[in-house]
Amino acid sequence: MNLNKAMIIGNLTRDPETRTTPQGTNVTSFTVATNFIWNDANGNRQEKVEYHNVVAWRKLGEICAQYLTKGSKVYIEGRLQTRSWDDQQGNKKYRTEIIAENMIMLDRPGNNQSYNSTPAKNNPVEDFSQNETGEEEINVDEIPF
Repeated sequence: MNLNKAMIIGNLTRDPETRTTPQGTNVTSFTVATNFIWNDANGNRQEKVEYHNVVAWRKLGEICAQYLTKGSKVYIEGRLQTRSWDDQQGNKKYRTEIIAENMIMLDRPGNNQSYNSTPAKNNPVEDFSQNETGEEEINVDEIPF
């Protein structure tokens, strides 16, 4: 049996960025910072920050791009994946990312009230309204979280 699962709670360090693959699939990426705090042997408080690269695909990526901003507190659940490529000088580069499978927004901009959502991949927002350009637009009041 194998298991590849990552669960983090932290804050976005930048606004999400969305791209579209040549096949037309939306992909959103952002970074989440998590803190680890402990007391050392002398009783001094220590803190270490870890930065996690997160990638969300398709509808979950669209929701992340629409509702998350720099500083948002978020729960991310997914799997770890490491990509590799050669840079312009021919050096091998690696990047480990969390491929998001579930996201829970833990705060709202301008509101300190916490709330949870059901997993976005299993319960996508299906009731969309059309904006003036004919594109689907997510109505905030109809999102189940």
